[in-house]
Amino acid sequence: MTKIKNSTVLITGGANGIGKLMAEGCFKEKASKVVIWDINETNLLKTAAEFQKKGFDVHPYIVDVGSSRDINSTAKKVLKDVGPVDILINNAGIVVGKPFAEHSDRDIQKTLDINVAGVMRVARAFLPTMIERKKGHIVNIASAAGFIPNPNMSVYAASKWAVIGWSESLRLEMEAMKGRLHVTTVTPSYINTGMFDGVKAPLLTPMLEPDYIAGKVIKAIKKNTIFLQEPMMVKSIPALRGILPTRVFDFVAGNVFGVYKTMDKFTGRAPKEAASEKKSLTAKKK
Repeated sequence: MTKIKNSTVLITGGANGIGKLMAEGCFKEKASKVVIWDINETNLLKTAAEFQKKGFDVHPYIVDVGSSRDINSTAKKVLKDVGPVDILINNAGIVVGKPFAEHSDRDIQKTLDINVAGVMRVARAFLPTMIERKKGHIVNIASAAGFIPNPNMSVYAASKWAVIGWSESLRLEMEAMKGRLHVTTVTPSYINTGMFDGVKAPLLTPMLEPDYIAGKVIKAIKKNTIFLQEPMMVKSIPALRGILPTRVFDFVAGNVFGVYKTMDKFTGRAPKEAASEKKSLTAKKK
């Protein structure tokens, strides 16, 4: 069992949404320090101030996880200023919701840089100290989209398929090293954080509330859960895809459950919030 109490936790994308809720959950579990990485300076400082007001030991850093240079330089600062990270939660991610033919090269590259390369690079930055100390827990927030194709989110789905394959491979490598080294892969359906505004949840797969999935992740860390799949219907996807012929699965997923139409009216985060994130990153680079 991984102990959150007295541990140092790092959460990417931790200034709002489930990232912020997971940070709060870790503090409630008596984590000694929580390091928050986020690209949005306004949200980051606001969240840090809230936690500090409650007496929590929080360490905020403005980081673009799509930048290898940003990740490596900030990781060195964290290791020097805060110390080794016991629990790493790779939570930061983006989604571009439109047909693949309409994707720009920038859409594709940014999604892969943040959702795939970013996750791997952050883990790589802190993995050596975990291996050296023979203790550490890495949590990778993937998605149910990593199990099933879906129109209007092809690049996002591809990025999450990649994360699942990498995360499970990393888990096997870490388990082979012995010690207390763990990996948890989280594959939730749509979460009601604003990231998927406009989405219509599939039949029998309700939109997940942020506090619910954040609490589930905290419990999964404590239990060393290998795979956290929420809600229940997500667990059936791999089995159904393995059993049913492709055309039959497409009919069931698309026409019965309505999965393939979930992104038809996708809008995503409000333009004001997206602009704020872009402004924070631009200011940081000047």
